Amino acid sequence: MVELYDLSPALRLMLLGAVIALGPLAWVWLRHRRASGAQRLRALTLLTLFLTFDLVLFGAFTRLTDSGLGCPDWPGCYGSASPVGAHASISAAQQAMPTGPVTHSKAWIEMIHRYLATAVGVLILVLAVTSWIERRRLSVSPGWAWLTLFWVCLQGAFGALTVTMKLFPAIVTLHLLGGLVLLALLRAQSVAYDLGVQGHAPLMLGRPVRRALLLVYGLLWLQIALGGWVSTNYAVLACDTFPTCQGGWWPPMNLSEGFTVWRELGMNADGQPITFAALTGIHYVHRLCAYLVLAALVGLAWPLWSLPGARASARWLLALAGLQLATGLSNVVLDWPLLSAVGHTGGAAALVIVMTGLLAATRAAPSSASAPTLTVPRTSP
Repeated sequence: MVELYDLSPALRLMLLGAVIALGPLAWVWLRHRRASGAQRLRALTLLTLFLTFDLVLFGAFTRLTDSGLGCPDWPGCYGSASPVGAHASISAAQQAMPTGPVTHSKAWIEMIHRYLATAVGVLILVLAVTSWIERRRLSVSPGWAWLTLFWVCLQGAFGALTVTMKLFPAIVTLHLLGGLVLLALLRAQSVAYDLGVQGHAPLMLGRPVRRALLLVYGLLWLQIALGGWVSTNYAVLACDTFPTCQGGWWPPMNLSEGFTVWRELGMNADGQPITFAALTGIHYVHRLCAYLVLAALVGLAWPLWSLPGARASARWLLALAGLQLATGLSNVVLDWPLLSAVGHTGGAAALVIVMTGLLAATRAAPSSASAPTLTVPRTSP
């Protein structure tokens, strides 16, 4: 007789996520009960964006405290919906390996991350359904909300693979990138609702500035991918000095081994332990790219600063560039402190939000010698 799969942990996890999501939903409804549907959707999108940012930070905390395998199955914990029901199994695993991946504290960290992720998924589901119901009254296509719902489901699948494939570096990196893509999708929607509710047209940027914005945005994603690869391969301390690495400007590196994507954690493509030269290459490429991205962010902020409608974004870019420099240096010279490491991920996530907002709120100005660099036209009331 074939044994049926036990769905009770998944159903309980979904129920708990729905209960957690009731809090933000009730807050939005009470605060905006007399507002229009577009205004409520705008408020819920912004709140979901904030909670997703928090989820990304907690995901970094989960990874950096080695809690990703705190519950080595999915979606429950040893077949239970919480570490309480798995107390005996966790205790046995902790007794066998006191400093191993499974302890009571790590199990709770991992499960809280799953609870929060489920709650965010419920909020995005509500956004998608509500945007479809209100589609005739909105200037924003409900397709964006449904794309976000699809993406959060895909992100959940990568979260499951992160556990079941035992922190496979490529999967963990894709899971990190997926969380930031989710932030970008929510930020683009929030800007669209802002423009629709306030009746504003997009900001018109000069074509050179708009092209620079697109270029820096692409560089940012490349750098985030490299940073995720450093973190998931635990290569942060391969260089513990700055600005040199291991006493030189070009340390011994094995880039082909380090950037072989499909391999297990701590192993190379041949199944042998990964070399220190490979970890050094992973770290140093990220560091070299960081110089380029920091210069690009400062260079982009310079023309934006002179434009009144974009000055706040320029301030954010400069502040976040400084934060990334400070936390990146702290990770190297202070032996990867937890606060600094989580802050480095948070800075990257904030940069994605700011730059996505800039892209969504701006358009390239028409080619004309008399066209202003930046205008803020308003639609008719």
